[in-house]
Amino acid sequence: MRTITDIAALEALYGTPGEASLRKVAPCLTPTYRKWIMTSRFCVLTTVGPDGTDGSPRGDDGPVVTELDPQTLALPDWRGNQRLDSLRNIVVDGRVSLMFMVPGSNTVVRVNGSAVLSDDPDLVGRFEQKGRHPATVIVVRISEVYTQCARALIRAGLWARDDSAGLPTVGEIMSDVTEGDFDGMTYDADWAARASKTMW
Repeated sequence: MRTITDIAALEALYGTPGEASLRKVAPCLTPTYRKWIMTSRFCVLTTVGPDGTDGSPRGDDGPVVTELDPQTLALPDWRGNQRLDSLRNIVVDGRVSLMFMVPGSNTVVRVNGSAVLSDDPDLVGRFEQKGRHPATVIVVRISEVYTQCARALIRAGLWARDDSAGLPTVGEIMSDVTEGDFDGMTYDADWAARASKTMW
């Protein structure tokens, strides 16, 4: 297999970027980027650390992030699987990217920046949901914000159809990867009730 190991060779294959792809980058939230991000209830958080990279879906019942100022976003860390992969990475290497999506739109908005974790009571208290609070809040300092090319979502028809029929459940996956040493049927049967009690 031939591989590309030189930046000049890579750029020769693709040519120069178009004007719009360069001029769309902003160093902070503009009114239009603000409106877009504050409509998004879902993003993917990407981090990097000594053990590798991590991509983590983040969602909320309302804006997935809160603007603290035009340069700063706050992302509550709601209960998940407690692996803490993203959070561990942020503690040792603050580089992050956020990829915001809105159902029905083929636009994706990316934020690149640096993050810290905070358990400050006043900040954590801003995110109360049904009497519960996140353990920490990810505070992201924006270095750049821009739109991604829509072609990937258009090619995938991401919002146009439901491809989920026949997919294995998490319980079936767990049974598979543990060679039957995990009770996937019970896990699946209990999941909905368990999730409803631990959503926040």
